[in-house]
Amino acid sequence: MDIERLRAQGDSQLTKEILQDSTIQQALRKLSENDMPLRVRRHLLATAVRLTPGMSPALHDLIKACRENLEVTIPIETYVYASPQFNAVCIKPEEGRLFIALSSSLLDQFDLTELKFVLGHELGHYVFHHHQIPVGYLLNIQSIQDPALTLKLFAWSRYAEISADRAGAVCSRNLEGIARAMFKLASGLTGSIVQPSMTELLKQLADMQAEDATPGSLRAPSQDWFSTHPFSPLRLQALAYTFESELLRPGGQSLAALEAKVEPLMSLMRPSYLQENSHESETMRRVLFAGAIAVADAVGGISTEEIKAIEGFFGVGAIGPSLDIKRLKDDLKTRLKEALTHVAPAKRVQVFRDLVLVVRSDKRAQAGEKVVLEQIAQGLEIPSSIRESLEKPRLEH
Repeated sequence: MDIERLRAQGDSQLTKEILQDSTIQQALRKLSENDMPLRVRRHLLATAVRLTPGMSPALHDLIKACRENLEVTIPIETYVYASPQFNAVCIKPEEGRLFIALSSSLLDQFDLTELKFVLGHELGHYVFHHHQIPVGYLLNIQSIQDPALTLKLFAWSRYAEISADRAGAVCSRNLEGIARAMFKLASGLTGSIVQPSMTELLKQLADMQAEDATPGSLRAPSQDWFSTHPFSPLRLQALAYTFESELLRPGGQSLAALEAKVEPLMSLMRPSYLQENSHESETMRRVLFAGAIAVADAVGGISTEEIKAIEGFFGVGAIGPSLDIKRLKDDLKTRLKEALTHVAPAKRVQVFRDLVLVVRSDKRAQAGEKVVLEQIAQGLEIPSSIRESLEKPRLEH
């Protein structure tokens, strides 16, 4: 099998765009220059238990099968460490070895079919070179302030999970087993009192879509778009489509048809209102533009960094000399009222999230900017718990 065919289209496209970005290249060069040998193997040997083939023939057979399916030739060492949390990680190769670390609870509570998917998923991250983009590091450094680039990193990370899931599916080839694994990972349940059902799990995705599309009051935090991992019912539906495709079923649907089905799922996780042609999206864009201008102009006028951030959403030249800033600020209340009527609550949070990115662009949120941001949050009826969680990462007092 051509392993690259497994890779999600969004993963491939965004990987190229991210690695070609000059800001990313500079950040990665700096990381490389300052990177000290981590001595991963030494750490694992000291803090975890290495699982040799003699200690666990069944696990060794699973890894061997996954290696063959994914054409992985690098030597692999597998370790288990004590933890009540279900977790597995494929660690960036060091000195010609690849390392897989599994939590003790995962090995205890997952059957062989479920483990095969988990192992394939982790090896998928290696096969698709996801270690090239250390997204956690990149999202937490001050040099990356461009909102569009930040959102691109979040989007890439979610697509990377879809790619890794496909690798796990090729290893497992058992959709019911995969559903059980995802259910356990999402719920923490392993007993017999609850039996996972593919049908019922996928209904949860349908309910999530219905909630997103319904205007009304927010009842729960809606921050899944600000996560690096897609929600599990979304991933499960994407995998169900994969099992219907030529990747896993001879004569199945084409890769193009698979990607066409996956894209609408992923659109639930990104601010597509910037491109969509609908009244709701236009209302969101109007709030974002006026709100960004009001926040940026709150203290000492709009800075160069803030102009760049706003243009990251609306394009170069969005803030021209003829822009009537006072009119936009005066019109903001009207635009906020329109959003309450025409925009679903989860999508109002998306707009607020993007306004926070504008505030972060000049590295320090001043008191006046935060006051305006708070007024916008109230106008959009964003609950305080969500406001605080979105503002916290870099807003400074």
